Amino acid sequence: MVEVKVCVGSSCHMKGSYQVIMTFKKMIEKLGLQDKVALKASFCMGRCLNGISMTVNDEPVENVNFTNAEEIFNTRILPLVE
Repeated sequence: MVEVKVCVGSSCHMKGSYQVIMTFKKMIEKLGLQDKVALKASFCMGRCLNGISMTVNDEPVENVNFTNAEEIFNTRILPLVE
């Protein structure tokens, strides 16, 4: 199971973390990965200056935003599932 945490703290929320979560959620459903990817919200991860904070299996992923969320999913999450 791949664990994905996306920050929903105030700074990341203002940068569009909700849109990132919704993009990930739609992709998980579209690809039928509900039993392989655990998508979770997290409070402040302390890396507010580097885009929306998120982790994949506890590894930080930087420079995330709602415009590159699909690319992040395809390059950082999907390879761990296959």
